Amino acid sequence: MRESAENRKLLTRRRALELLGAGVVVGAGVVLAAVRTTGYALPATRRLAALADWQFVVVEQAARRIAAPDDGAEGHVPSPDEVDVAGFVDEWVSHMDRPVRRDLGRFLAYLEHVAPFGAGCVSRFTRLRAPEQDRVLRQLEGSKNDLLRAGFEGLKSLVFMGYYRSPRTWRLIGYDGPLLGRPSGGWR
Repeated sequence: MRESAENRKLLTRRRALELLGAGVVVGAGVVLAAVRTTGYALPATRRLAALADWQFVVVEQAARRIAAPDDGAEGHVPSPDEVDVAGFVDEWVSHMDRPVRRDLGRFLAYLEHVAPFGAGCVSRFTRLRAPEQDRVLRQLEGSKNDLLRAGFEGLKSLVFMGYYRSPRTWRLIGYDGPLLGRPSGGWR
């Protein structure tokens, strides 16, 4: 009888240690998540329609690399910031169905926090230098995982839709604008 009471105490102590360990892991995860999702500054005038601040910054950084001008580009090539690609993506996302928006958010979290490790980087995507960001994006583009490749292709499509919607980018691809509603002097 005495032995079973001691066993109950041991089980109780063991259970307490297990709960304490689980609490430490959960607490560390919460702290890590809080640290990893802070430090994303937006201009005070920027109002977002759908994306969280950190998601907007990830899209902005990814757009700078995905729509980077080719070496030796002639004339002024508008940057993704100049044509507000991230703003376009934010507005576009606000019209997506909730499950699609959730999936995009998960991909952006993966791109920001996990994908850099796969490319040999220890910092989050938005803190990497341009060559390292390119390496992360190339790794996603060529991934053997269909979901990661599809996530990259979806993000690239959003970036290009946002970039090439601007008349300032049309000359880069030899497009002179739509015929419907064309001003008499053409598009500029």
